[in-house]
Amino acid sequence: MMGRLKSDQGQLFYEFHLGDAVPEDHLVRKIDTALDLSWLRSELAPHYSLMGRPSIDPELMIRMLIVGYVFAIRSERLICREVQVNLAYRWFCKLGIEDAIPDHSAFSRARNERFREGDVFRRVFERVVEACIAAGLVGGEGFAVNASLIAADANKQRSIAGQDWWKDRDPARSSRAVKEYLATLDDTAWGAASDVVPKFVSPSDPAAQWTGAHKGPAFFAYSDNYLIDVKFGVIVDVEASRAIRQAEVGAARTMIERTEERFGLKPERLVGDTAYGAAPMLNWLVEEKGIAPHIPVFDKSKRDDGTFSRSDFRYDPTSDVYHCPGGKRLGTSGTVHEGKTLLYRASKLDCDVCPLKPKCCPKEPSRKIPRDIPEHARDVARSFAGTEGFETSRRERKKIEMRFAHLKLGRLRLRGPQGAQDEFVLAAIAQNLRRLASLVARAPPAQVLCIT
Repeated sequence: MMGRLKSDQGQLFYEFHLGDAVPEDHLVRKIDTALDLSWLRSELAPHYSLMGRPSIDPELMIRMLIVGYVFAIRSERLICREVQVNLAYRWFCKLGIEDAIPDHSAFSRARNERFREGDVFRRVFERVVEACIAAGLVGGEGFAVNASLIAADANKQRSIAGQDWWKDRDPARSSRAVKEYLATLDDTAWGAASDVVPKFVSPSDPAAQWTGAHKGPAFFAYSDNYLIDVKFGVIVDVEASRAIRQAEVGAARTMIERTEERFGLKPERLVGDTAYGAAPMLNWLVEEKGIAPHIPVFDKSKRDDGTFSRSDFRYDPTSDVYHCPGGKRLGTSGTVHEGKTLLYRASKLDCDVCPLKPKCCPKEPSRKIPRDIPEHARDVARSFAGTEGFETSRRERKKIEMRFAHLKLGRLRLRGPQGAQDEFVLAAIAQNLRRLASLVARAPPAQVLCIT
């Protein structure tokens, strides 16, 4: 017989356990097992007054933000609405069925004041990384670095020409995003990364870089920089920067040093693409950090006019000379040009009688080879190319590309360097928690009711 829906909802008393409504295999259960925020209140206590009305629990706001970034709910208004109606989200946020949901404006106040004063998002991220290390998901032997462009909350129609933007303005009369940008002008990941005047600047978010790197229509963007451990693809550090190569390289150095300082992790090898293969970066890895660069060398010395390139000349480090394809020596006087380059010159007498001169230096009396001071680091990087370890690293680099492929960020909602950093760190927290939950955390066994 056909059943009928009860229309009377006036029952006075209910017996309801919120945990019973959340399936044992639901993702929020696994993440809750992996997440520990017991330290949060004591860390934030100095940033709260001892008097006045009690604030919203900071752990509740952090858990709600994690729900948003794990399940791709970007709007804080929408997060509040989803937690209001979704029982699994309520359970994860430790709310009862009758508890009120905070207003969305509370997130903005906490994020811009107490959370940034206490660097809360960074601390949560590091605690999650420590949990991954403790679970054996971080090998520490190989790291990979890369950056991805994320569109900024900036409108091209309201931008101004780069030469019309002036930096010596009064921070007190500027918006929060402009203040943050002015405070970062000396940072290697921001203003100090390049003195090139951008084509366009967004007055509402001047730190966002006008870029056409995607070979399509140009747009304002930030770079989301990841440093991952290649064992299981755990993100060990994250950093926001300008969307230019120099800033991304500077962010990579910052992340490597910070990971060593915070977790005592220094990799034996670093995997990256050609953007990290310039001589200064390779020299820093080889000479200062002792890290093997499994990185293609960024080299513009190859000639396209049919004459011999620098790679056709063999360098002998023992005698500090080059040998040309004709077997002659090119030596240097030791004079450093432009503060970074040595010139190795062949003898004019050798070049005049050489049958290879038309393919070597047809328009010059003799051949000269420039060699930068950090060229040794390039040679070290070249020595890894083609080896079995290098090919393994090339395959492992796909793990960091997958992290960006699974990154649930579209257009940024927050402005300024700190806003971009907050969003990138929260997204990395969510990705690591999902990784930790899928590899380690297991739902507790269901309780069995025994009747005797």
